[in-house]
Amino acid sequence: MSSELTEQQAFLVLNALPNIGPITLNRLLEELGGDPREIFTAGTRRLESVRGVGPAISSTLAEWRGHFDLAREEERMAKAGTAFITTRDPAYPKLLKEINDPPIGLYRKGAYEFGQPCVAVVGSRRTTLYGMATAKKLGAELGRLGFCVVSGLARGIDTAAHEGALSVGGKTAAVLGCGIDIIYPPENLALYRQIAEAGAILSEFPFGRRADRQSFPMRNRVVAGMSDATIVVETDVSGGAMITARFAGEQGRLLFAVPGRIDQPSSAGCHQLIRDGATLLTGIDDLLSELTYLDGFRPAAIPQKAGEPAPAPPELTADEKAVWEPFRDGSILTTDALAQQTGLPVDRLSATLMMLELKRLISKRADGAFESR
Repeated sequence: MSSELTEQQAFLVLNALPNIGPITLNRLLEELGGDPREIFTAGTRRLESVRGVGPAISSTLAEWRGHFDLAREEERMAKAGTAFITTRDPAYPKLLKEINDPPIGLYRKGAYEFGQPCVAVVGSRRTTLYGMATAKKLGAELGRLGFCVVSGLARGIDTAAHEGALSVGGKTAAVLGCGIDIIYPPENLALYRQIAEAGAILSEFPFGRRADRQSFPMRNRVVAGMSDATIVVETDVSGGAMITARFAGEQGRLLFAVPGRIDQPSSAGCHQLIRDGATLLTGIDDLLSELTYLDGFRPAAIPQKAGEPAPAPPELTADEKAVWEPFRDGSILTTDALAQQTGLPVDRLSATLMMLELKRLISKRADGAFESR
């Protein structure tokens, strides 16, 4: 019987039913006193008196068992170590409740409960080395300051932002456009696990739901909605990050865009956002100066000033110091570029790069270039 559902189970069922959007679900909850169980016990006439509810939706609610296997979902959640948090749960991101169409619940993997302000860092999947380095640096600086870095686990800018936060032991949250049991892209499996360990993976979609044209914009509204500010690092004018930026503007959140080269299509979206009123961001100080309204929150540390290089680590040989120096500003460099900058012969350069990798100061990327850790 529907009346035998717990409140948590009722939320879980409602969230998973097809063709009932968040706006309609929130309206039903408001009209029927806030208890999700009342939606299943109300008669057809009462349900259809709510704006936006017609025979199709009332039929889906009455026959929910034919659309959703609750026992199977609970079993999957238990095996995956996943919780379902609703708007009643203290761990539900507070700012997300304020948007027009918040999810009535979120699947969460990871223990982080969003006790500190969130900043979204988003951008293109097809990015440049400049964009990747910038996103990773911003992620690291935000993580070091105590912010939770929010992004979408996608290739490119999202991946770099998550990695930056994790590199300094910071908090980061990945919002998925698919079920929480689906890792996309698959090469981010290790990153997915790291985020679940140190932060949180979130999704409003039930297990097994594949990403599609509808799910990605829904994901983007959550990314913007749970964040005090959104930073767009690199995107073309038709990129998905532009959708996130639009949501941020509609939701009254701060919006920043990082400038790039004027002849680079991957920065054309950022330049359009700046023309349309987004704040130009050249460093973390630009963000901090706009976040003065966050009462009670104080950054954990003072960030480096723009252009100020990171100090060289101790106990490096002369060759190691020479090779490390070009990485201090966050650059991503190939072996050829390093050979040209350092003047070291290839054999000595290769040996030095290996030592810096062993000392966990740099790492080799999939494209063969190197970057600081």
